[in-house]
Amino acid sequence: MSIELENVTKRYAGQATVDGVTLEVQKGELFVLLGASGSGKSTILRLIAGLIAPDDGVIRLEGKDLTPVPAQERGVGFVFQNYSIFRHMTVGENIEFGLRIRGVKRSARAERRDELLDLVGLGGLGGRYENQMSGGQLQRVALARALAYRPNVLLLDEPFGALDVKIRAQLRQSLKDIQRSLGVTTILVTHDQEEAFELGMRIGVMDRGRLLEVGTPSDLYARPRSLYAAQFLGGGTVLVGQCTRDQVRLGTLTLPIPADVPHEEGDRVRVLIRPEQVSLEGAEPAPQAASLGRGEILENNFSGAVRRLRVRVPPLPGVRQLVPAPAFGEEGVTLEASMPAHLAEPPRQPWVVLESWHILRQPTPRLLVCDEGEGIAPALELARPLVASLDAVATVLGVTSDARRIDAMRAALAERAAAAGLETPSVRVRRGDLVTEIVSEQREGPYDFVVIGAGEVESRRGRREPPRFGEILAGRIRTPLLLARGRPRRIERILICTAVGEPGKSDIRAGGWLARRLGAAVTLLHVVRPGQTPLPMVPLHLERGVATLRELGVSGTHCMRAAESPVEGILGLLRETPHDLVVVGASAGGERITRQVLRQAGCSVLVVPHGSW
Repeated sequence: MSIELENVTKRYAGQATVDGVTLEVQKGELFVLLGASGSGKSTILRLIAGLIAPDDGVIRLEGKDLTPVPAQERGVGFVFQNYSIFRHMTVGENIEFGLRIRGVKRSARAERRDELLDLVGLGGLGGRYENQMSGGQLQRVALARALAYRPNVLLLDEPFGALDVKIRAQLRQSLKDIQRSLGVTTILVTHDQEEAFELGMRIGVMDRGRLLEVGTPSDLYARPRSLYAAQFLGGGTVLVGQCTRDQVRLGTLTLPIPADVPHEEGDRVRVLIRPEQVSLEGAEPAPQAASLGRGEILENNFSGAVRRLRVRVPPLPGVRQLVPAPAFGEEGVTLEASMPAHLAEPPRQPWVVLESWHILRQPTPRLLVCDEGEGIAPALELARPLVASLDAVATVLGVTSDARRIDAMRAALAERAAAAGLETPSVRVRRGDLVTEIVSEQREGPYDFVVIGAGEVESRRGRREPPRFGEILAGRIRTPLLLARGRPRRIERILICTAVGEPGKSDIRAGGWLARRLGAAVTLLHVVRPGQTPLPMVPLHLERGVATLRELGVSGTHCMRAAESPVEGILGLLRETPHDLVVVGASAGGERITRQVLRQAGCSVLVVPHGSW
């Protein structure tokens, strides 16, 4: 029977574990949900089985709404990762259990039990107990038990995750044979790409509760639409070049952009190159070959039938490497390559030729813009040029504690957004505490930036006072927070305040990405105490930061400034050389610096949580 999910959402503690999923699984299909842990795959199975209820949306089986149907009446068989075998029962009694509680006669139960034992390859073992069976055998018992009462749908939640590689391969083939012979509609959940490719007639790729794309294994591997799917479904390299006359330029090489993947002139274009699409040649290639130049092999690993290599070519003008992420400050392009192990090894410095590639679709940045519905609107005014420069979409959010004001606030937000020049943004109003609701909205939606204003807000005591909710938000959300101050001007100069270490790298990457989209120049600042000799790693960090900016296509300089505290150094530089945006981190231990910069900087501030970039 077919299964349909229409805008299905499930939330826990205000966070969407499954977020607006729409999907149709055809009758008799073996469909695979693939994604990392926490992506919502198992929750979808439990929603279909009726073990939990959706907060929004509809689930249908052969066109029938399952919402009012109890779990035991849905005709769904469920196989869990941990088998859930009853230890006090024999294998045969486990298989018969579902039939017995449905009142099936003993003779019919015995006949079905023996039929299933043979089907799953356990004939003659019906009298054994759980402690007398291997893990692979127990998983076969769980499968037979789920099939005993001839379910309309079979759901499998990571069924082979606890087994070793050889047993997993055997059971995958057994499952495929059984599913084909019975023709039962099946949904299997896994995080294993190989398992998904081998079993799935179609695959649905999930990330953070959202179903990103659906397709056949070959289509998803060769022609993924999203960067996440490209990374999750196999290795490879993603390079970012620039669109010029319907082509993407990678150094001196130009590649055609397909008509079904539109890009505007000057857009950044992402090119996916799978390892098997990279050819490493000893002789200089012909002029018409898609060559990236001569490189150097960094790694050469033998892995059975395949040899896996990493090769680096010199920096390509105007090209940035996105995947795998280059080491901080590293210039040049590193590609993954693979070749059959029986072929002769390539030379140490081979010519790198692309035999094929895939152009990914343009990503759409998403902004959450928070507005009070009255007074000045710095967040809305700053969002307008950001939306235009980033080619982004905006969601305008208002929060009220009074349910009677929701409709009026929604209308006010739409009017204020239009007045600020935002075209057709999505408008949302939430009821509750300001900070809590902004945090909840940020968690539920895949936003790239949260934009708030630094205007005045009404205190609980009824008088107007400067806000501090920006400082609170900076410590509670995991998305970069952009605080707009005053009447925002065009962002042309960005100051990135960087500390040595991983958090400092995140600040540079996030600020550099924004600078590239806005066409802004960047200064990297590190503050040292007066009379203190900087550690050797400090100038190295700054130089690598400028190199990282250069790879992003951003003009950048760096400086060190002596001051009694980082905040004094930052504010001192801003007084001498005004900037339009200050970038600071929100890492553990630096909260005090972040709060003071948010309070005292005379311009807009971007707070970058560690790990968000």
